[in-house]
Amino acid sequence: MKKFIFYVHSTAGLLTGLFILLMSLSGAALVFHEDIDHMQQPGFEVKECNNLSVDSAYNNLRQKFPYAQINSCAIPQDKETVFIFSVNDPSCKQGNKTMQLFLHPQTGSYLGTRGGSEDMKGNFMSWLSKFHSTLHLGKTGEWLLGFFALVFLLGIITGFILFRKSIVCVFLFKRSVYKKSNLHQVIGGWALIFNLMIAITGFWMQRYVFKKEFYRSYDYTPILTASPAFPFNYDSAFGNIKKQYPDFTPAVIYFAQSNNSKTAIYGSRASNAYVHSKKFADVIMLDSVGGIAKTRMIGENSASDKYDIINSQLHMGKYGGWGIKFIYFVFGLSGALLSITGFLLWWRRKCSRL
Repeated sequence: MKKFIFYVHSTAGLLTGLFILLMSLSGAALVFHEDIDHMQQPGFEVKECNNLSVDSAYNNLRQKFPYAQINSCAIPQDKETVFIFSVNDPSCKQGNKTMQLFLHPQTGSYLGTRGGSEDMKGNFMSWLSKFHSTLHLGKTGEWLLGFFALVFLLGIITGFILFRKSIVCVFLFKRSVYKKSNLHQVIGGWALIFNLMIAITGFWMQRYVFKKEFYRSYDYTPILTASPAFPFNYDSAFGNIKKQYPDFTPAVIYFAQSNNSKTAIYGSRASNAYVHSKKFADVIMLDSVGGIAKTRMIGENSASDKYDIINSQLHMGKYGGWGIKFIYFVFGLSGALLSITGFLLWWRRKCSRL
């Protein structure tokens, strides 16, 4: 039985080795997504005046790109953060690819453009995020992620069964374990809980690839239409929101593309639990005149949706400050180290048999 479990563990490690290496390195970097991405954003001179309202920035953008479909806007959180608009415009690959436009937070002046998740050079973190979630292989990549997450989980479980006694010694700092030849076991012991969490949450996020709906083909061609003028005054609308939800902080606004659709403001309330995202926990839908049409606060979700949200936050580590980011970064690299040390053990064992 022990030989069989060892065979399963080795096979799972070899199957997922390269995958775990790539996911570990990209995941560790993505913990600092916003911090690294800020380095690729255009610089500007901060003005003493207050930040421009969203609708003013939106209308400025429409004047410069009159045929653009303006999808969303990341709202500046301070005077040193730019407006980032997500836009489809005929001037960029006939509007088939999304690009990001930067506007000055105080003046609304145009600062620059970069591509979306396909722009590795200009928008590396978005490219890396898509790589981490699809390998840039579309549905095939999504399926591979689901499959490898399951095999990775199998490798962790079998590794625990095989080396459970050594793991206790690792936690007790026994010298007999802390040897160069046992590096794989030492890393696996300290990172056991973290990697188990990453494997479970990662598989849960990709579980849809094992459902028949995933394999259905959809014949859908998006129609590019120029966005209409902003239908209401944002500052006035947000003032009404603050009266009802005084601790709500907006992060991203998704614009209505017609009078029949709604404008969605994503953000978070200070009263939300610590584990929830600071940017996407709550949603407030506005009608064509800026009134609150519907809400989807974190507490209003079903139990299954709440679980999915928390599962996602646990996997990405986006619920905390620098302390959480540091923990996720350090332990996130353990997957890469396990992949490398595991392969070296396998190679050494193979060479010894020759």
